[in-house]
Amino acid sequence: MTDSLESRLAAKGLKLPAAAAPAANYVAYVTYGNILQTSGQLPMADGGLAVTGTLGENVSLEQGQEAARHCALNILAQAKAALDGDLTRIRRLLKLTVFVASAPSFTDQHKVANGASDLLVELLGDIGKHSRSAVGVPALPMGAAVEIEAVFEIA
Repeated sequence: MTDSLESRLAAKGLKLPAAAAPAANYVAYVTYGNILQTSGQLPMADGGLAVTGTLGENVSLEQGQEAARHCALNILAQAKAALDGDLTRIRRLLKLTVFVASAPSFTDQHKVANGASDLLVELLGDIGKHSRSAVGVPALPMGAAVEIEAVFEIA
């Protein structure tokens, strides 16, 4: 999968960023048996947050979906770090939990989450099909518009 994942990334003009270090007293990922869980990933790109703000106030649906795509790339970067660079060890993406900074009237969290879901399925193929929760929250760390955590089955 590494070759096909790398080629799929390249075909989309994308590159996995370096895995971000934790910002507080937690670890970026945990493995337990054949399960890998990432901590929540923010929409980091080029050394900073790519999208900040609140959906339904000052962030559009399209910007929210872009933030979710950045989170997805950061999830894959964490998985790569956890698996010593060997993404072929991913057997299945089991679940995404998507947190969307939302105004009280914003109800399209699921559409924001599609930004990450669609990208991960495009990159991982069938093993990228997953269960998901999308939740609206009043605020996220550092003013991020989206935060996503993932659970994988690994070899």
